[in-house]
Formats: sequence, C-alpha cells, structure tokens
Amino acid sequence: MKVIVLGAGVVGVTTAYYLAKQGAEVLVLDRQAAPGMETSYANAGELSYGMTSPWAAPGVPLKALKWLFMRHRPLFIWPLLSPTMWAWGARMLLNCNAASYKTNKSRMVRISNYSRDVLTDLMSEVQLNFDQREKGTLQLFRLKKQVEASKADHEVLSEFGSPFEVLDREGCIAVEPGLARVAEKFVGGLRLTADRTGDCRLFTLALAEKAAEMGVEFRYGVTIHRFAVEQGRIDAVITDRGAERADRYVCALGPYTPTLLNTVGIRLPIYPIKGYSITLPITNPDAAPQSTIMDETHKVGITRLGDRIRVAGQAEIIGYNKKLGRRATDTVRHVVNDLFPDGGDLRQAEGWTGLRPMTPDGTPVIGPTRYENLFLNSGHGTLGFTMSCGSGRAVADAVLGKTPEISFEGLTAERYGQ
Repeated sequence: MKVIVLGAGVVGVTTAYYLAKQGAEVLVLDRQAAPGMETSYANAGELSYGMTSPWAAPGVPLKALKWLFMRHRPLFIWPLLSPTMWAWGARMLLNCNAASYKTNKSRMVRISNYSRDVLTDLMSEVQLNFDQREKGTLQLFRLKKQVEASKADHEVLSEFGSPFEVLDREGCIAVEPGLARVAEKFVGGLRLTADRTGDCRLFTLALAEKAAEMGVEFRYGVTIHRFAVEQGRIDAVITDRGAERADRYVCALGPYTPTLLNTVGIRLPIYPIKGYSITLPITNPDAAPQSTIMDETHKVGITRLGDRIRVAGQAEIIGYNKKLGRRATDTVRHVVNDLFPDGGDLRQAEGWTGLRPMTPDGTPVIGPTRYENLFLNSGHGTLGFTMSCGSGRAVADAVLGKTPEISFEGLTAERYGQ
C-alpha cells in the first residue's frame, strides 16, 4: 500500500515512521527544505504528559482579561477583521466550563499517556539523540493562591495516572538547585515526575533519518495546492510539481491543515496561535535549569537542552503572521533572566517564532474522515511533540486497516460535524 503523508514536522515524521515500520510504501511531502522546520523547529522542548490540559478551562476568560494588562503578559489578542478568528474564539469560550474541561482533558490524556508508552518502546528499538532528559517538569508558583489553585489538579492527575509531587520552596530548590539564587521569588511548586524533555527538531531529524533508512521517501521544497476528488475518494494531491497519487493520504500540515481541507469541503476549527522562544548557551551549568520549569505566572517554559537553554511561551492571536519583531521575545527573556540570571548568556540568545495548530477544545483531530482514503493527524496545539508518537502510531494503524490501541472516540473530525 502506498501512503502519502503531507507535512514533515514531528507529527508527520512519526506517522511516516510507523507506516513504514508496518510495511507501507511512504512518500512525505513538505514545502520546507528539511524536516521539522516550522512548528517543530524551536518549541519548548517539553514532553508534557503530566501537563496535558486544554487551554479552555473554567476561569480562563477572567484570567485572560488580567493577562492582557500585565507588563510581561502571556497573551496578546489582535482585533483582526477575521470571522475565522472570532468564531474560533467563541468556540473556545464555550468550552470554558467544568464539564467540557473534563471531557476534553480525558481525550487529550488518552493520547499523551499512550504517546509516553510508545516513545518508551521507540527508544528501546532505535537510538535517537535529541538531548533527552527524564527529570520531570516543575510547575513553579510565585504566589500562594497559585499553590491553592493547583490542588484542583491533584485529583485530576491521580485520576489519569500522572505521578506528581507537591513541593515547598526547599523542595523546588532540591530538584532545581539553580533556583536557590532567587528563592524569594517563589513559594512552591508541583513536580510532574513522568515528564521528559528534549529537542523536538533534533528528534524529528533523527527519526526522519531512521524512516529514510526504512525506505520512506522525503520530498522537500514541494508546495501543496489542493486535493483532487474522484467518485468520493481522494484521487491525488496537486502540487507545484504536478499530481501525486497514492492509495491513502494523511494530512499532518499543522496550522495549514484547514487550508488544504477546505479544498474538499472539510471545515475544521484549527487556528494558528503564535508563540515565541529563545535559545541561549549555558554559561554556568550549576546555575542553569536541570529539566523544565514552567513559570505559572507568565506561562513560560524554561528547558535545558544539552548545553543550551530553551525558553518558550506567549500566545499571540494574530492569524498567519510569523514576523519576529524587535521586542517580541521580551517576555521570555524576562522570565529566564528573573529565575536563572546566571545560567546562560542572553546576549547570545537566538529568537524564533512559530504557529501552533490549536483547536478550540484543545484536543487534536486524528483518524478517518468522510473520504475513506483520507486521514488526519493535526491540531495538537502546544503538545505536538508530547503527542506525536502516540497519534502517529494510532493513525498509522488506522490507515493500514488495523484497530488502533486507543479509541478514536471524540478525536476525529466528526466531533465538529465533519
């Protein structure tokens, strides 16, 4: 069976790998010159199994209003004349209630927990070097009210089998000694012990190399225009180099998925949420983070990747805008300098911006569509790296006519009437 995978980010590459592993002939098409060049390029580097949660949650609308007035705010909303943007926002607001949050989180955790297990198996099968660490994530609380609010998460974490530790100030310093220099700036934390860290792009590059050794063909610099339909099936994908045909197709184009699906009448509320990161060299290993710290106040993650520090965060709702302005990374710069002032050299920091493919309920859209030979693997938001192995494996199974090891209930396009 020949399968065309559209997109060579971490989600597309993992899908291609698991297809090839089961004997499929696989062609991957991407407009970039190499794998992992867009959303996967310089993300936070977190495999956040314990922090798998939808952004749409009770209390978020009020918090969002407060964030808009912070000096180093985690959220920017540009009032564009875009019906798509406002419709997406309205749908997200409708999910900001306890019942929807519980439903959406359970769906997301189903994928992320499975992905954690699949990645464990993968690393036992092949050697992948991507600056991986297994030291958990520390959610850092600057305020006592954040500690109190986090108690609501304890029951949810226990329910879904996500191990955690509640830490006071001294406990935080024990796992992240670099924080001893700024002990007065926080009061405690929640440590998610099963979380991992790693460089998403290095992972994507390494796995693409393994996939190529298995026979996967990667074709770069290809602009994808539309699908062609014949007798209720996808007949071809039309590109700037002509038509490409296969038995089955997987769309893993991240934030650009809706543009392609619109050509065959599938309307999905996947919207690009702009994020920022900087990467700086470590100058003092003892004063740098050991794993990942998530600053709860600013919603910024600080991750150690080998001899580098990656700092990522912010959510900017501005459409398909990838401009990196002069002051765009001020918030992530502030946070790393505030918590790890002696850990790295900010003067050498490299800035980056990318678009996260977000659904209004937080859950990705994976699995079959109304076209029997078209499958989806998109909409993972900030959790593409976290969910990539699980969703890639499950979608590959479905494409090849096998029963996936996790249920697709609530995960497919059907939940949006598509």
